Amino acid sequence: MLFVGWDWASASHDVTVINDAGGVVDRWAMAHSEEAFQQTFERLAGHGSPAELPVIIERTSGLVVDRLLAAGHRVVPVHPTSFWAARPRWGASGAKSDPGDSYKLADYLRTDGHRLHCLHQLDPSLRRLQVLVRMREDHVRARTAASNELVALLEAHWPGPRHMFHRLASTIALDFLTDYPSPTAASRLGEARMAAFCRRHSYRGGKTPAELLSRLRSAPIAPVGLPAELLAAMVGAQVQLLRTLLVTIDGLDAAIKSEIGACPRAGLLSALPGVGTINLAQLLAEVGPILDRVSSAEEAAAQCGAAPVTRSSGKSTGVYFRWAANRRARKSLTAFAHNSRFQSDWANKLYTDARARGKRNPHAIRILSRAWLRVIYTCWTTQTAYDPALHHAARTSRAAAA
Repeated sequence: MLFVGWDWASASHDVTVINDAGGVVDRWAMAHSEEAFQQTFERLAGHGSPAELPVIIERTSGLVVDRLLAAGHRVVPVHPTSFWAARPRWGASGAKSDPGDSYKLADYLRTDGHRLHCLHQLDPSLRRLQVLVRMREDHVRARTAASNELVALLEAHWPGPRHMFHRLASTIALDFLTDYPSPTAASRLGEARMAAFCRRHSYRGGKTPAELLSRLRSAPIAPVGLPAELLAAMVGAQVQLLRTLLVTIDGLDAAIKSEIGACPRAGLLSALPGVGTINLAQLLAEVGPILDRVSSAEEAAAQCGAAPVTRSSGKSTGVYFRWAANRRARKSLTAFAHNSRFQSDWANKLYTDARARGKRNPHAIRILSRAWLRVIYTCWTTQTAYDPALHHAARTSRAAAA
């Protein structure tokens, strides 16, 4: 049997093919170009069928991984930290080179491949959802950063608008800063003009114009103010950035909603208590691929970070937080578990019981996540849509049998 080690980089790659004995059968470097990819796959095909040529790489996704999977190779990802820890077996000098790394990767696959998991091609509908969900997460993170920057700017030079509305990254707050970007612009703002502003922008925050003005004027005054023109330009730039991000997030939300409607497996989880459109998309996109490749709910819990790690040595035994897990899957699962306890008596009882045993909130949420994952795994593997009545009947049956 042959083994392929692929050391990737942004501009070039090194590939090594070795045999069962660890001897080098072939080795070459390639550029990151379509012509080089075509030549590489032809060269690999000369050594055997793609299904019989497993490839190890320090990546779990990306163009190279997608091309290898599309070509029919078994792709075995290895975490760079795990691979780095194994380096001393090839020598203690610490020498490093890209061709040498491709050989070491292939040899690591030869000796330890049975301990590693293979990647699988994503279901096309889940892949589309995953791209949308991850882009939305990036934009939400950018919105948070832009909002924090605007808060810092206002706190330093004009704190008043910071305290007027519930959220600064809201349409009404951005409308106010567009009309009144500096203390000078707001100097003649009275109750009548504030009321006109609220009507013009359809304000629905529940505060009267007088209350909004009171919040604006009761804020502390910056001791060293910027020139009005400069502050207005800075505030305007930050407002424009936030408006753009709000528009792109709304567009991504609409695209996600449309994609969920076309996803054949969305109906399996759509009735989960407390799950919304975005969280449902996150579960499908991040947890779904894990459920497709694991053999048990417990394995899924470990990969999603919902199961702890036990460490035992001599007389010492401890149970610890699991760091080695799919963080996106953990985030989507724990977000659902948190919301579910407000809609499900069963989920709320599991959570409150965990808290009564002295567990902190994050730990109690992970306990609930693990319980929900068993339910989700059953729905996913049996292709049965979640039904609260069936779930209640199953719990009642198990309680009676116990």
